[in-house]
Amino acid sequence: MTTENIRTYDVIVIGAGPVGENVAERTRAAGLSTVIVESELAGGECSYWACEPSKALLRPALLRADAAHVPGLARAVQGPLDTEAVLAHRDRMSADWNDDGQAEWIESVGIDLLRGHGRLAGEREVSVETLGGDTVRLRARYAVAVCTGSRAALPPLRTTGDLRPWTSREATSARKAPRRLVVVGAGVVGVEMATAWQALGSRVTLLARDEGLLPRMEPFAGELVTERLREAGADVRFRVSAVAAERTPGGEVRITLSDGAEVVADEVLFATGRVPRTEDVGLAAVGLAPGDWLGTDDSLTVTAVPGNWLYAAGDVNNRALFTHQGKYQARIAGAVIAARARGEALDTGRWARHSATADLDAVPGVVFTDPEVATVGLTVREAERTGRAVDVVDHEIGSLAGALQYRPDYKGRARILVDRERQVVVGATFAGPGVAELLYSATVAITGEVPVDRLWHAVPAFPTISEVWLRLLETRRDS
Repeated sequence: MTTENIRTYDVIVIGAGPVGENVAERTRAAGLSTVIVESELAGGECSYWACEPSKALLRPALLRADAAHVPGLARAVQGPLDTEAVLAHRDRMSADWNDDGQAEWIESVGIDLLRGHGRLAGEREVSVETLGGDTVRLRARYAVAVCTGSRAALPPLRTTGDLRPWTSREATSARKAPRRLVVVGAGVVGVEMATAWQALGSRVTLLARDEGLLPRMEPFAGELVTERLREAGADVRFRVSAVAAERTPGGEVRITLSDGAEVVADEVLFATGRVPRTEDVGLAAVGLAPGDWLGTDDSLTVTAVPGNWLYAAGDVNNRALFTHQGKYQARIAGAVIAARARGEALDTGRWARHSATADLDAVPGVVFTDPEVATVGLTVREAERTGRAVDVVDHEIGSLAGALQYRPDYKGRARILVDRERQVVVGATFAGPGVAELLYSATVAITGEVPVDRLWHAVPAFPTISEVWLRLLETRRDS
């Protein structure tokens, strides 16, 4: 027998991943009573099946790659990784898929956590089917924020029997390394998981539909990653896709490719994009189509629903599918909700406190492969597509003294794009060992719209890889 009760809060948040937690923390800090609804684990995809476990798998691989090229260390890191130890570390970083710590934090900041499946049930109303089978009716005085994220999209292909493919979740939580792994997809998830599992002992075949890896980034980034994957033993194939797959009675996976070839493996990972987790959150109750992305304006308000009460932050709005960008949106959304609750006018100008401008102009991202790739702002392709006149400046990172100290055979490349009219940096890409730590300086330069002439006065320490900034400026001056 089920029971129903009604509870009223200022703000209701659906989804207790990093994004939902940040929305709730900001609204609670503003003095608004807030409840957060979660159907799985508090902490969400990032904590248990994405950011944390994937980086735990990758860190040993990247550290060994660097150490293997440093004099005095190369002999010490010969031989395979201790896969069992790496997986145990992954488990610790994922809290053994236990969310007690996250739940305690939510409680500690004064947010109510309601475990169950939340669905929109009308204007400012959410119906929650609890884990115990009861129904709780939630009403919001001011706002409902949908922060349910995204899930892996499986490609349309012919399958036979119980294929049981991996998605990003299985790839980051697997209990052992498969002897043979086929990775379908050449984006961030595909290349990171190919890097990790090849290092952990799998024989990886990576299938790329396009002519290179990481197709949304500068081509040189994908070329460097391809080179290192092949050196590590991976079979990287371009301009090919999977058209059919079956798991045999013996447990093998047989994959038919678009070029007529066949690949046999123990597991297949489909890293072929993301779709929003909105198929069962009650969108029809507010006039929206289940399964659609939730489009928002820069204040993170859902534009298709009148009344300025429904918000969407994180992957679910399809603005910028990164955890850090979703948390940024959450901070903006929390400020917007609080301002509207107080009856204040919004400050929605460019780079203003109620506008997620960075989603458009300064989205940073790191690909934790060997070598690392770090990018923010425009690429050359995107500048051409949008008609932006830019100067493209390249420099080989391996020519720096700091890079040679880091790794004597350092190979990498840096690129910045400078807006010709405004004379500010509007894009940056770095590919090479350790370049993730260059990204924040590039992000500050872009968001701060620092004039190039002023950047000459930002002196990099010697000998560090950050000296590449000076070399980029010199290259531009001399050309």
